[in-house]
Amino acid sequence: MLDYTILILEKVSFDSLLFSRELQKAIHTLTPSDIEKLGKWFVDFSELHSELEEFKSYFLN
Repeated sequence: MLDYTILILEKVSFDSLLFSRELQKAIHTLTPSDIEKLGKWFVDFSELHSELEEFKSYFLN
């Protein structure tokens, strides 16, 4: 499920509203360990896509 979620997030990264919606869905459906992995992926991905930096707060505890 995590791989599919990452695929979707990569495909919608051009639109911050879609990205936000998909990210929220992922956080509500993934297991805590997958959310942690998603957070690590997001840090790397957001370095390449600075327009998505605002979503880092989704992963802060």
